Amino acid sequence: MLYKEEIDLNRIPRHVAIIMDGNGRWAKQRGHERSYGHQAGAETVHVIAETAARLGIGYLTLYTFSTENWNRPSDEVAALMSLLLDSIEEETFMKNNIRFRVIGDIEKLPVDVQQRLNACVEHTSRNTGMCLVLALSYSSRWEITEAVRQIAVLAQSGKLKPEQIDSELISGHLTTNFMPDPDLLIRTGGEIRLSNYLLWQCAYSELYFCETYWPDFREEELYKAICDFQKRERRFGKTSEQIS
Repeated sequence: MLYKEEIDLNRIPRHVAIIMDGNGRWAKQRGHERSYGHQAGAETVHVIAETAARLGIGYLTLYTFSTENWNRPSDEVAALMSLLLDSIEEETFMKNNIRFRVIGDIEKLPVDVQQRLNACVEHTSRNTGMCLVLALSYSSRWEITEAVRQIAVLAQSGKLKPEQIDSELISGHLTTNFMPDPDLLIRTGGEIRLSNYLLWQCAYSELYFCETYWPDFREEELYKAICDFQKRERRFGKTSEQIS
């Protein structure tokens, strides 16, 4: 039986976050440069985005480029930036009624990339389907540090008392404040770590790790992850009896 046939469409995760890992290793196994793997990975993004939209997933957040990735060889970074420009296909978003958003330290990106991203965000803002979010020049430590800095400014100016600071206030100052926390986080490529990705938001997310490299992660792999998610009991600190 195919995993797609096992999915309960009434229990689809509202928000799925993915760490798209394995592009470089996938390319090396085939005797190519890492950029070849990134190109193949970009094609997978379109496949998974369309599949997620059809399933009724509300938010799909993809870890595309971390703040640490700026430390990679300059030619690879340049290739990634060029690929990013080429792979933003507004037609795909409009055809599938997908909204587009970006989170991260966007000002570090090349100006032409920023302009293309902002144009796509504006063009798709009236779409009512799934929201596809790219995490670009992003890391949780950067995000949380920025939130703390903003809150400190409010406290220093007298607009906020220390006792008013709670988890909701912190969440409201994160770049992800427009969407719910992930229900399911998927990491491809065989590594078992979060790599500074949505650490605050994933406090109660279900984690799913698989060996498949991102370029080979297709519809059935996503269905498999969702089936695994639906078999879990999400208690959020409560007992099984309380949940039932």
